[in-house]
Amino acid sequence: MATRSRIGIQLSDDSILSVYHHWDGYPEWLGRILNTHYNSRQQAADLIDGGDMSSAWGDENRAEYYSERGEDCPPRYDETREKFLSDGEEFSYIFTSAGWVCYDMNEFNDNDPEIVGIPSGALMA
Repeated sequence: MATRSRIGIQLSDDSILSVYHHWDGYPEWLGRILNTHYNSRQQAADLIDGGDMSSAWGDENRAEYYSERGEDCPPRYDETREKFLSDGEEFSYIFTSAGWVCYDMNEFNDNDPEIVGIPSGALMA
């Protein structure tokens, strides 16, 4: 079963450019992958430029984009953080000037999105 997530980068005006990520979106996996392999603004932007994806780190140690199977799923632009956080995935990630921030979207309860920690340490080399 998928753990759906959204990966975004905060732009200069606080808007967010983001993509959908299908598999293993929880902080213990995706959060650690983002911190290890996409830990600069340029790396985060390059990841998002590819569009929606199955996984940020696949069999060939790279993202597996939907476009590789012929789908057209470009990044999405949200004018505000609130709009970005209103999409319904289980976890959302934003690359900010301070690095990656993870939100548990509390999709299965009535709580508002809340910032959660990303475990330290590399998951994969």
